[in-house]
Amino acid sequence: MPAVFFGHGSPMNALEVNRYTAAWRAFGRSVPRPRAILVVSAHWYIGATAVTAMPRPRTIHDFYGFPQALFDVRYPAPGLPELAEEVSDVVHPTWVGADVDSWGIDHGTWSVLVHAFPEADIPVVQLSINAFKGLDYHLELGAKLAPLRERGVLVVASGNVVHNLGGVDRRLLDQGFDWAQRFDEAAKATMLGEPTEAGRLDAHRDFGLAVPTPDHFIPLLYLAGLAAAADEGADVLVDGYAYGSLSMTAYTLGLPGRRTEPLAGAPTLPDAVPADSANI
Repeated sequence: MPAVFFGHGSPMNALEVNRYTAAWRAFGRSVPRPRAILVVSAHWYIGATAVTAMPRPRTIHDFYGFPQALFDVRYPAPGLPELAEEVSDVVHPTWVGADVDSWGIDHGTWSVLVHAFPEADIPVVQLSINAFKGLDYHLELGAKLAPLRERGVLVVASGNVVHNLGGVDRRLLDQGFDWAQRFDEAAKATMLGEPTEAGRLDAHRDFGLAVPTPDHFIPLLYLAGLAAAADEGADVLVDGYAYGSLSMTAYTLGLPGRRTEPLAGAPTLPDAVPADSANI
């Protein structure tokens, strides 16, 4: 079973058709139907490692200032409580808690899955990002998830390699600042050639600007860990920039990337949304 990292960008991607959402849709059509989808989303960033274990996870709208149509989106995929036990088993002795009622499916997950798997009929389980752990922990945990791929579980990581909301420039719709491009290209060389080195990207000179907070970057390490376990590099599914300080690069593992030609530009950022909102 393949694995994937989506650069999810603005929640508005859930409603729009652009080069990124077209690539996500093409990915969903290309992969074998998964038994379940395990998602590591930038938006479940807490002080523990946990897995959702409810049969009917709720759709979480964890943002503000966006159009009502976005708050009306529901992604009613079922959960798969038994997958929580499988995750716990494969990552042992790492402790993983079972969340039966506090989380669900956040927009880092559903904004891409509404395109990749629009029928919402495949069970979805989320794995939290433990905010207290270093980069190597997440890289190693990603590698430990590898056996799940052989059991029909599609592992999805959702974040952004470059995610500096304080640096957003609305005039730079489909452009990236020089520092954003340098870091994104360095990450690309690592993911395609030496994914085991992804945990050392924090030594790059532009890391501080590209990754002012680690939440959106860490999901990439889960795909890097899976790539290391498979002893292969990732492929680029689609790439590009938005508003100067966001990269939209997406990677696949075990499925060659299919580059798409530009349709529309970057996802819309409504005027009501503060440029430095932590909720996108």
